Amino acid sequence: MEGKNWTAVAEFVLLGLAGHLHQKIAIFFLLLSVYLITLGSNLGMITLIWLDPRLHSPMYFFLSHLSFVDICFSSSITPRTLCHIFAEKKSISFVGCAAQMWFVGLFVAMECFLLAAMAYDRYTAVCKPLQYTLIMSPWVCVQLVMGSYAIALINIITHTALTFSLPFCGPNTINHFFCDISPLLSLTCVDTWINNLVLFVLSGAIGVLSGGIIVVSYVCITVAVLQIHTAHGRWKVFSTCSSHLAAVSILYGTLFFIYVRPSSGSSLSINKVISVFYTMVIPGLNPLIYSLRNKEVKEAFKRNVERKHFLIGG
Repeated sequence: MEGKNWTAVAEFVLLGLAGHLHQKIAIFFLLLSVYLITLGSNLGMITLIWLDPRLHSPMYFFLSHLSFVDICFSSSITPRTLCHIFAEKKSISFVGCAAQMWFVGLFVAMECFLLAAMAYDRYTAVCKPLQYTLIMSPWVCVQLVMGSYAIALINIITHTALTFSLPFCGPNTINHFFCDISPLLSLTCVDTWINNLVLFVLSGAIGVLSGGIIVVSYVCITVAVLQIHTAHGRWKVFSTCSSHLAAVSILYGTLFFIYVRPSSGSSLSINKVISVFYTMVIPGLNPLIYSLRNKEVKEAFKRNVERKHFLIGG
């Protein structure tokens, strides 16, 4: 390779979401609507948790951070994707691509760890109710969130440094609508087995660690629920976990479908469609899941609406 003349890549070209003009118009307004719903619902959830004292508990502390991560996650991809839909050349600078990959990787890992922290919170509430306030103290909750950010940062800094230290000599076209690690590695001029190994090890570690915490927590919760003699008691415990289980199932099911299923000739096109779902749709679904399936959130919303009407009427 020493005899080759490599031309440094200054920008990348994203193929984006292809289609005819009428399809692009439909996709644009659909994604714009989803993005506005994502911003509105997550900001609403954060505001509701901040305003209502009854939601000042560990579960909703984690949920507020999850809403913040969802806003940042969606905002790191959707605005540029919307701008690129009608653009002739969907280019992104070298630095811009590195920044987008950094933010996407950070917030995906954060989403996984926050869901794991929420699973541990549910386990403590169900299996150790008498020690709950001691175990899930405010300082412990802060440590769990800070630890999640720290691990996510270490993970994505490693991937970003390894990926963008490689030489890119062309072509510079990424078959995706955002800068993802795997498509970028396919454009380098050198063997990327070390990068792929690190990607596999770190991604696997994050998946096993966060997923393992969730699985073990819910196994313990299931055992505890089976020991409850009344159907009403079992349903009450289950209802406190149903929203979290729905959010976990949607995210991990989508990521599993993308990264674990066998590849095929049409896998890139299918991955684009599924990637739209987990990068743009799921961030807007989480607050809806917690508001529609959570009695405490619905009651808090009613209280704040009634308080607002009272103040206006007064």
